[in-house]
Amino acid sequence: MKKVINKDNTLIYMPHYPWQTKIPTKAFNHSKHKAILGIGGNIANVCRRFEHLFWFLKRSKYITILESSPILKNPPFGFINQDDFYNALLLVSTSLTPRELLAYILRVEKRFGRKRLLLNGPRTLDIDIIFYDDIQIDSKELSIPHPQWMKRNSVLIPLSLMKGRP
Repeated sequence: MKKVINKDNTLIYMPHYPWQTKIPTKAFNHSKHKAILGIGGNIANVCRRFEHLFWFLKRSKYITILESSPILKNPPFGFINQDDFYNALLLVSTSLTPRELLAYILRVEKRFGRKRLLLNGPRTLDIDIIFYDDIQIDSKELSIPHPQWMKRNSVLIPLSLMKGRP
């Protein structure tokens, strides 16, 4: 199902976007952290890839998916001579530190065929840490919250449709 928001943004509803765990969050270990991951892509069948990613992460021993947003189809920014992007958010629980989580999602991107050829260019899958608990990190390798998140519809619109927060 699709829902047009405006001329640039369309919501897409798929079997696991949006999705929310039926297990009460109180049942999860309190030592675990919560993070919001942004996922995106614009090469080939991105919605199908997101479904594959959902099942890959559901089997992960490193994170637990608590909730996902609908998928947002939106125009590219930066390098604009490319296809529209598809973006969604995942609320996850993890025992990984922020840097360990970054290393894990970089491995997942690579497994799904990510190649970094051009800044803000086309990609099969991009996974970003948008938030991690309430912490702030600003280093060369990692910035949390993700820089410019508050200016991107690819984060703001899906986030506004989610029930959970980190």
